[in-house]
Amino acid sequence: MIRVLLVDDQTLFRQGLAALLALEFDLEIVGQANHGLEAIALSATLEPDVILMDVRMPVCDGVQATQQIHEQFPQIRILVLTTFDEDDDVWRSLQAGAAGYILKNTPSEQVAAAIRTVYQGHSQLGPTIAQKVFAQLQSPTPQPENYQDWFSDRELEVLKLLAEGMSNREIAETLFLSEGTIKNHITRILSQLGVRDRTQAALWAKQNMR
Repeated sequence: MIRVLLVDDQTLFRQGLAALLALEFDLEIVGQANHGLEAIALSATLEPDVILMDVRMPVCDGVQATQQIHEQFPQIRILVLTTFDEDDDVWRSLQAGAAGYILKNTPSEQVAAAIRTVYQGHSQLGPTIAQKVFAQLQSPTPQPENYQDWFSDRELEVLKLLAEGMSNREIAETLFLSEGTIKNHITRILSQLGVRDRTQAALWAKQNMR
């Protein structure tokens, strides 16, 4: 049996999903959590094989919880199940250690199949999510020679933190700047790199910055 922990702040959705997945012959719902902090605590006590993790939750969001659980319990596979398919949510979740990312409109039998896939050590991306990821990986980016000359010291700091998966708010807090200032820096970074969004910029930084 695959031991599954459900993490979602929408109680009705979580309970309904638990009832549907419980019908699967090889899945056992061992626990449910309302937010990331509960997920971290239950990961230690319940030792699930797979966690279904929402992204946007109060107290502690899914990205933070995924990162902590992945660091403390690397054997636990985390599959993001959320309503949100924004590039930033996808990129930060995968960077934090999620093994897959699917949307809540996925039929329950496909959710069950995705659980089995990540349990077996593979990755699982929903169709629209896979398109986003492949598009980012295939997008042309400038050559990294002398990239330090393209940016100010502050922009290089922002780009490095962007590559670590930080949100604008987290970057602002780290550098003691306003979110508006960070947005301005990111806008110029995107222009300098010739990329469409922060996810592409983060990919470029991870591949090229030393």
